[in-house]
Order: sequence, then C-alpha cells, then structure tokens
Amino acid sequence: MKNLQNKKWTEEEFFEERKEVLAQWPTGKDVDLEEAVKYIKALPDEKNFAKKLRWAKENRITLAQPRAGVALIDEHIELLQYLQNEGGADLLPSTIDSYTRQNQYNEVQVGIDESRKAGRSLLNGFPVVNHGVEACRRVLEAVDLPLQARHGTPDGRLLAEIIHAAGWTSNEGGGISYNIPYAKSVSMEQTVRDWQYVDRLVGWYEEQGVEINREPFGPLTGTLVPPSTSNAVAIVEALLAAEQGVKNITVGYGQCGNVIQDVAAIRALEEQTKEYLDLAGHSDVFVTTVFHQWMGGFPEDESKAFGLISLGAMTAAMSGATKVIVKTPHEALGIPTKEANAHGIKDTKMVLNLLQGQRLPSSLELKNEIDLIKAEVQCILDAAYKVGQGDLAVGTVKAFEMGIMDIPFAPSKFNMGKTMPARDNSGAIRYLMFGNVPFSEEIKDINRSKLDERASYEKRNIGFQMTVDDIYAVGRGRLIGRPGGQNKTNYKPE
Repeated sequence: MKNLQNKKWTEEEFFEERKEVLAQWPTGKDVDLEEAVKYIKALPDEKNFAKKLRWAKENRITLAQPRAGVALIDEHIELLQYLQNEGGADLLPSTIDSYTRQNQYNEVQVGIDESRKAGRSLLNGFPVVNHGVEACRRVLEAVDLPLQARHGTPDGRLLAEIIHAAGWTSNEGGGISYNIPYAKSVSMEQTVRDWQYVDRLVGWYEEQGVEINREPFGPLTGTLVPPSTSNAVAIVEALLAAEQGVKNITVGYGQCGNVIQDVAAIRALEEQTKEYLDLAGHSDVFVTTVFHQWMGGFPEDESKAFGLISLGAMTAAMSGATKVIVKTPHEALGIPTKEANAHGIKDTKMVLNLLQGQRLPSSLELKNEIDLIKAEVQCILDAAYKVGQGDLAVGTVKAFEMGIMDIPFAPSKFNMGKTMPARDNSGAIRYLMFGNVPFSEEIKDINRSKLDERASYEKRNIGFQMTVDDIYAVGRGRLIGRPGGQNKTNYKPE
C-alpha cells in the first residue's frame, strides 16, 4: 500500500487508481465523468442534495429522510415514489444491500436473479453497482427529490463512481464510520485511503462546478455511544474529506435519549466541526447536521414506537439539525413495509412542522453539556494530531491502534474496545470505563460523579450491569435501565 497521508491526491494519482476501481465490475466501464458533469448540471436544483441542504439550513428548516431499498429497479422506484408521495419525505435514500457493501458482486447478481424469479426482493437493499449508471438514473428521474446512497461499505469507491455519475448528489460514510462499526478485519489504513478516493472523486466534481454532499455516518454502532466519541469521528472524517476537496459536508449524531445532551451534542458538533475546518484552512466548506432517530432496540408495540419516533423528531427540531433520519414503527419486527415507513415519516413531519422555528433555549445545564462534549472531543483530537505528528490521516490510524479513539461495542479487531458507557441518573450517556482515551482528570471526575449520583439513587455499585440494563431499557419502555421495580411510575400507596 502507498504511504498514507492527509494530503490531496493529485489528478494523476487519482486517475491512475481509478483504472483499477472501474475494472472491479463491468458496469464501471459505463462511467464517463465528463458526460456525468453535464448530466448533473442539467438537473433542476431541487434534485441536488447539497443545494437542498443549504436551503434548509438558511431557512431554519429540518428535513425528513427515511431509509429504504429493495433489489429490483421498478420495485425500488415504486418504493421511493410511495415514500415521496404518501410519506411526504423531503429527501430520498437508496439503502444499499449487504453483498454490495462487501464488494461481493457475483453474489449480488445471484440475488438479483433470484429476486426476479421470486417476484420480491431477496436482497436487503438496492444493488447500485450491479445495476449500473443508467438504471440508477432511471431511479433518479422517476422521483422529484434528491437521492443519497446509504450503505456501510468499507470500500465504496466503485459505488461512489456509479451513484455520482447517475446524478445522486450525496453519499454517506467514511473511513472510520463505515469500517469500525461494520467490519471485523479491514484495516483502518486501508479504509482511510479508500475513502480518500471517494472524497477526491467528489472534490473533482466540485472543481467542475458540481456541488455534491458528503455525510459521515454519525451513530457508529448505535449503542450507547457517548457524544464526544461520535462527534470526534465525524469531525475527523469531515477534515479528511475537506482535504480532498469536498465542500458540502453533513456531520451526524445518533439520538441518545436525554434531550439536553442530544441538543448539546448537535450544537457542539456543528460549532466544533466548523472551528476545526477553519483552523485547517477549509473555511469554504458548508456544514450541516443530521440527527438520527433512536438506533437501538425499539418497542414492539406500534403506539410506543411512535412515541419514540416523535421524541426523536422533537429533539431534532429543537436542536436545529438540518435533517433527521426517520425510523419506522416496525423497527422491532424486521424490514418495514412501505406503509410503515411512510407512517414514520408522517409522524416525524407532523412534529417538525409544529416545531418549525423553535429551538431549545439556552440554559446553564445546556451550556455545561456543550462545554463538556467539546472538551472531551478536543482531548481526543489533540492526541490524534500529536501521534500523527500533525498528519490527521496517520494520526487516525495510530489513534485506533493506541485506543485514543475507541468505539463501544464495535466488531473491528482494529478497535481496542476498552471504553464502556452507561447512563447517568438523568439518562445522559457517560464514560463508565475510559480505556486509553486521553481525557483530563477533571473530565474523568465529571463522568465519575455523574455515575455516582445514579449508583447512589439506585442503591447499587457502579458497574457493567448498568450498561447491560441500559442497552435493553428503551425497548422495554424506559430510558434508564433501573434495577428491580425502580422503573415503576404508577403511584401505589403503602
């Protein structure tokens, strides 16, 4: 592998590697960059993801976007049209199938063929690489909204080539967020470099006057991830993308459940991302935010699920997030029907419309939470820069090797896995175990004191059982995993 560094690839380097990328599957030969630029420039502004996000931020509007994807073209179009027309989505996704995420295109083709025979999707998403540019354009031309690819691909280089040539003007993921939470044996060095290619491709389009949005995946493992962990990853991926020429970036965060902490996390993320981009000489990058509704276990009861969806919509609106990723009332049951997906969008849109223009007001508690998140992030990023001797790409790889960056519950063997989260007595997520994350003693003391309050209230010791209880709590109708009968809320006089 070539030496990794946080430096913009030259056109020569990019186009040399591009030959290998396009040769991965026959549809690669259909990608014509010059023709793609003309195609995207001819699209109406309302179909450009980056431009719609810019409009939403300027008008203080939170947009709603679902997840969705099936194997066959006509069925995928039907699904997206339904979410657009019946659900009222503001932005549309194409969730990519698991085989494509692992670059297993032969297996994808079997899945497509078998889906045709069965008359229903036997893949858990839309296989863009196998379908190719023209098919992906058919999808775009059949809807009235911008399209984004959402996936989980450690090596998404060919996928990015095809979606952007097809006029899809947003792509989710990054070298950390689409590796550590998704893969077991893919090295950080490999994915950081592969996603430099993805970002350099977007940078090349930007140089031709085509605006394309890039979105690091905020929730990571989606299980009790402390805000500073996910915010640090998002900022790093934004900085790496900007170095390759990306000019429109959406940084994301997954709902934790404590409203003050969630609002603080989004506001800290937006402010700190912009601060670090400015310091790195990328003040021309336009930054937006995305709030992901609850990514953990969902209640099976639809009414309770709608309550959780509504809480996510409310928090997204009150935080000022530019968009919200919508869940469905069937999350606990498997892949949702298009009707359930539309119901989740309608629920979310109703809340967003009612709260349009409103923001959670400033308070000492909110300010303290923002300050704490920013201080924790700064400890992580300062250390990453230090171990990389000023090179963030190198520093990112070394930070994971050393446990400076450490994502809870991740499957990757390149993640140290020594940090452990738990909720405090108000439901905010704190660090139960710090691992090798280089926080100051003051920050550690704040986290410990917050967990001490919960332990005292629950009359038990601080420990891993808190974490276990918290993982299952929301699915059972509570935010905090209290022991025994402490979750009861009905008054029963003794």
